Amino acid sequence: MNITEQIEDLIGKKASDFEISKLFKIYINDYKDSLPEVFERNQGKDFLVTHTKTLDSIIALMYKTVLRRLFGNYLPMRSSIPIAFIALGSYGREQLCVHSDIDLMIVYEKNEGFNTAAIIEKFLYLAWDAGLKLGHHVHETGDLLQASREDITIKTALMESRLIIGSPFTWSVAQNHLTAIRHDDPKTFILAKIEEATLRRRKFPSSMQPHIKEGVGGLRDSQLLYWIAKTLYGVTSLKELSGTLFSEEQYREYRIALELLFRVRSALHILTGKQQDQLVLDYMPHIARMLGFSDERKLVSRLLEAQWRINNFTQIYVKKMSRLYLNDTSILPALRTGRIRKGFYAVEGILYASYNTPTPNVDTLLEMLVALEDREWQFDSSVLFHFTYTSIKHPLRTKTYALLRKLFERQHLYVHLKLFYDAGILHHLIGAFKKVLHLPQFDGYHHYPVDLHSIKCIEALESIKDPYVETLYKPLSLADKLLLKATILLHDTGKGRKQDHSEVGSKLIVPFLKNLKLPIHQYERGALLVRHHILMSNVAYRENLYHEKTLYQFMSKIKSPENLTLLYILTYADINGVGEGTYTSFGANLLHELYEASIEIASQNDRISDALKRQNKEKKVSNDPEFGQLSKIEQKKVLSIESNLFFFKHTPNEIIAISKEAFDCQSFTYQLNIEGGLVIHIFRKIPLNLGYLLGKLSYLDVASMDIFTLFDGIKYFKIEFLQRPKEGTMEQIEMIVEEAFDMTKKIELTKPIIKPNEITLDCDHSIHYAQLNLNTTNQRGLLAYFVQCFDEANINIATAKIHTNKNLARDHFLIEKQNRMCDNAHEIIAKLVGE
Repeated sequence: MNITEQIEDLIGKKASDFEISKLFKIYINDYKDSLPEVFERNQGKDFLVTHTKTLDSIIALMYKTVLRRLFGNYLPMRSSIPIAFIALGSYGREQLCVHSDIDLMIVYEKNEGFNTAAIIEKFLYLAWDAGLKLGHHVHETGDLLQASREDITIKTALMESRLIIGSPFTWSVAQNHLTAIRHDDPKTFILAKIEEATLRRRKFPSSMQPHIKEGVGGLRDSQLLYWIAKTLYGVTSLKELSGTLFSEEQYREYRIALELLFRVRSALHILTGKQQDQLVLDYMPHIARMLGFSDERKLVSRLLEAQWRINNFTQIYVKKMSRLYLNDTSILPALRTGRIRKGFYAVEGILYASYNTPTPNVDTLLEMLVALEDREWQFDSSVLFHFTYTSIKHPLRTKTYALLRKLFERQHLYVHLKLFYDAGILHHLIGAFKKVLHLPQFDGYHHYPVDLHSIKCIEALESIKDPYVETLYKPLSLADKLLLKATILLHDTGKGRKQDHSEVGSKLIVPFLKNLKLPIHQYERGALLVRHHILMSNVAYRENLYHEKTLYQFMSKIKSPENLTLLYILTYADINGVGEGTYTSFGANLLHELYEASIEIASQNDRISDALKRQNKEKKVSNDPEFGQLSKIEQKKVLSIESNLFFFKHTPNEIIAISKEAFDCQSFTYQLNIEGGLVIHIFRKIPLNLGYLLGKLSYLDVASMDIFTLFDGIKYFKIEFLQRPKEGTMEQIEMIVEEAFDMTKKIELTKPIIKPNEITLDCDHSIHYAQLNLNTTNQRGLLAYFVQCFDEANINIATAKIHTNKNLARDHFLIEKQNRMCDNAHEIIAKLVGE
């Protein structure tokens, strides 16, 4: 039996109200369980209409059941019972979502022949017991007008009314009152709804987790449009205004956007089993699958685009319909004097336009903007109308780019970019935005999609809150400011691809700079800034700012102090464009420290070049197959070796081989080779009595000596001698090497002859190291003497470069700054020369 037959059977058996409500409850729950299947067949508005019709049938059947229970087999004609059940709000529009409240109004007329109160009461109890989620109003028809005046919410709901079941005569009387309500003080109603929308939009701004109902461009905005159209024109659908208020094509685009919102909201309600109107991250993958999207990013991108479309359409046509109420007649004289071209008027920082003026082409509109005073303009929705529907031909003309350049040269660029975004022409004017239009960023960091974030960065640039950054920005030349604005705006346009977005962006900005007619040298600077736009924040937050290697490597990429200053300001704007509260005092201090330290480093061009060479060598090492076989910890240790010279002097294979030897070193290891002359390789964790070793072998001339600090406290020594040792002496040399790890061993050395001017000590070589240079006549035991003096003074050699040629010794020692060594430089040199 169907439900109607089952109800008749229960009534025939004189069943209780509880049994009947239970039957309805089971039927309603079965219907709810079938909704996912229904949704698969019909999505969007069709699904909502199907759902609405089903609820209509349930409410109608409940009303018939109540009448059957009360009147038995002597049912009066329903048209004679002065009651009408009316659907309101989204239910009245046939857009009711699955778990939304059913907005129902029951109207009645007083009639002594029918106990309307008992009928209505019986119906409500049955509906509640059956589990219907009713939001109901009960009114006598004559009270409707007064009720609408007391509560704007009721008046709003009454704008969207539809008969479900009941007396057509009562419905006719109610319709007359509803018409009177529509004509009752429309100005107050429209202004109140617009103000309500303004507050709502502030509470629910645009978000990458869109609020489908309340957010900017959400269902409430589309409803506002309908309420105003209904009030002013009495339409039952916005479609009735196609061809008069807006074109068929404009309405079609709006309806396609609205359809997606219906689909997403219905899917959310079905998935969560509740009135869930915000698409949060957790639900995105499942909703994307339900709606047939390949991934959640595409879903959200389409949804953001739909909300943009609805927002744009609503802002334009709400103003167009209600402009007679919104316009302040007191500014009419100012409008006449503020006319800047036919149909466009500038008054007190606001630009207005006539909807009746033919829309100019984009060049004419841009010329108008360029001619305006350089200030923070507000653009009325009437201006948005013309920018939205202006004609733009591609490729853009040279004149168009010249006008854009003039806007970029202005102090206030943000308001114009926001206008282009709101009008949907930003990507037509700046082609690099096509791939990032409404592109969400689910990185737990950004608050806005790429296009809006980029514009927000320009807003941050124009309202710098950090005094130090402001002092850097203000003195910049006009050309550098233009370059900076272009790089800030386009810095993320490489996103949405598989490749690194910074690299892609560095390619996208060059054509734009060319079109703006910037000097050729600015192309490379712009590409560099975009390529490294996240470098400064990464280094500041993740690297050791007090490590010289960090600073040299950083500056080797940025190239010049001028680029560094632009990058600093770009980084400031980028962080502030993320969202409120992202730029903290802690982060500001880190960026400031990095900037100051890097400016100081920038004067040492030779060291920056070394850092760049070091980076290139590290890349070669990292790409070596043998390096890939090392563990991640071992790889990190290799690349952490402090000495640039170590990397410059050795091939990638040698670097890896030396590092492998070091990994196996427990206390010390050594190797003796004869390659023309004697070569000693030593790896040591424990102290090495180097002065003793060199003194015992002073009968051999040292050709070169390298000392490198590796990792884990291990030092690597490579000592090359000019002569080969005599045959049969290798065992003796091995014994000398092993004895050299006994720090108590001493040897008397002949003091060499060194003049004071043959030694220099550069304490400004770097923050952590001083460089001692020796240029003198080569003498037997010279190096052993020097090393012994260092040992006695507790001076630690980090790296040594020994070179002997044509009886001349040119030795360089990189020594650690410790024990106030630089304060005692004179005494150290005096000791070395024997004074």
